Amino acid sequence: MPDPNPRLDPALRERLLAEARNPWRGLRRALWVALAASAAVGLAAMTLRASAGVEVASTDLLIQLGALGLFGGLLWFDRNRDGAA
Repeated sequence: MPDPNPRLDPALRERLLAEARNPWRGLRRALWVALAASAAVGLAAMTLRASAGVEVASTDLLIQLGALGLFGGLLWFDRNRDGAA
């Protein structure tokens, strides 16, 4: 297929095509990192409280572990699989 706009920089064209194939990727990844970090901080706080002898509900720990696993998994699935940045 011939290039529809020969004046367009090839690097810019590839970047725009990548964005069209996977819109809002940077924002999505930032959200996954923020949510995973929040779950990790919450899990660390609960672990420290439990190690200090304060009773922590096991359901709360499971929720934090589930959130960390979920957002970490979403971050992993949203990775760049073709090796390009």
